[in-house]
Amino acid sequence: MELRIDQLARGVRIIVGDEAKQRRQLLNGMIQLAESTGYSEIILPSVEPAEVYVDKAGEEILGQMYVFNDKKDRQLCLRPEGTATIQLVADKHYKRNQNVKLWYFERCWRYERPQEGRYREFFQFGVEVINPTSATVKNELIELASAMIALKTKEFDVVESVKRGLSYYVEEGFEISVPKLGAQKQVAGGGAYKQGIGFAVGFDRLMLCGDK
Repeated sequence: MELRIDQLARGVRIIVGDEAKQRRQLLNGMIQLAESTGYSEIILPSVEPAEVYVDKAGEEILGQMYVFNDKKDRQLCLRPEGTATIQLVADKHYKRNQNVKLWYFERCWRYERPQEGRYREFFQFGVEVINPTSATVKNELIELASAMIALKTKEFDVVESVKRGLSYYVEEGFEISVPKLGAQKQVAGGGAYKQGIGFAVGFDRLMLCGDK
């Protein structure tokens, strides 16, 4: 069940009862899949320097970011997605490390028109491999993403080569969609960037996919 406090704060929700329990069950299943294939958790900050995204995210995300100045007039933002932060972590801490396998589950924020499956505060499950050495890592990630989607539905489509809308991708990526969701059918997407390769699952959309 979802509750709302104030219509002025659109696109955010309070989730309780059976729905909260079902979300926890799905999350536990996704964590189990990630950790059984060698991924470790990384916890990301909710507030970051806005400049983290200026050179890495596309114009669409830059236009949707929640940006504000703190008391010392530093420009900060609420995190709009996870991969740009992972790239920063890779640059600062993992330049000499290979095959660093990380997963995260985080709240993200973007100012866009709220609708079913698309919220201003939303949840993203991400999987990243920093400095991969395996030639098959993309296929392995597609397989892992598909297994996560299959926790909720067996009816989904995988496109293994598609142009992604974020400027940090260095080649065509991949996407997974669930046709029955209509306009919000894309539930996962990813690809390679300078420091590695990964994907993210739109957790809220995946929750709408239940067919069992």
